[in-house]
Amino acid sequence: MSESTTQRPQTLAIDIGGTGLKASVLDGSGKMVERHVRMPTPDPCTPDILVKALAMLTAALTSYDRISIGFPGVVRDGRIVTAPHFKGKAWRDFPLADALARRFGKPARLLNDAEVQGLGIIKGQGLEVVLTLGTGVGSAVFSNGALTPHLELAHHPIRKGETYNDYVGNAARRALSSRRWNRRVLKVIEVVYALLHYDVLYLGGGNAAKITIKLPDNVHIASNDAGITGGIRLWDEAVWSGALGGRAAVSSAR
Repeated sequence: MSESTTQRPQTLAIDIGGTGLKASVLDGSGKMVERHVRMPTPDPCTPDILVKALAMLTAALTSYDRISIGFPGVVRDGRIVTAPHFKGKAWRDFPLADALARRFGKPARLLNDAEVQGLGIIKGQGLEVVLTLGTGVGSAVFSNGALTPHLELAHHPIRKGETYNDYVGNAARRALSSRRWNRRVLKVIEVVYALLHYDVLYLGGGNAAKITIKLPDNVHIASNDAGITGGIRLWDEAVWSGALGGRAAVSSAR
């Protein structure tokens, strides 16, 4: 390993979505040094199938020293608490960070995918909220750059028993006209503001590109690449310690 690599480790950043898997290698500043690769998320998607798919996806990517992963569900201490887009009891408490560390032979860190994307977007000032619009709805809240405890808005009711996932998830987008779905997105923005009184709201995820309505001045559409580039922040020790609330959870290669 060269001296420059030792000083500036490169990071394999993986963005796991309900319908797509993406990955790239980041330099020490978080810039992609290889064009990102993508493949559909397997269906069905058990933990073993996902690990094998990620190995296939990233086979052409080289020269990385560590791994960052964003996962669409509740994550705690490198383990999966909920996997709403993937069925099966095998996901419950599955140690995904450790499984990928063993498979790739590199240390791995894992957070919720909206939190990873948020780390690649936020400015670190005031109360910033990130909503990702994809297969479902992801959410992350930051106070002056610090990640707050995870808020899983996706499964919270928003209207007549419908959850955020039901209301503006991909199934709703496909079932409704563009105009009606966009009006629902605006309603979500209003509800989240009433709930949190954020300074800035960022909209990410693949379906953010489908937004055609005029947004409030403090709501911005963010680059979907942040789901990958935000992975560099998982190796910022201050950020990582804050994300874990002081708990240590880094999976080491064996």
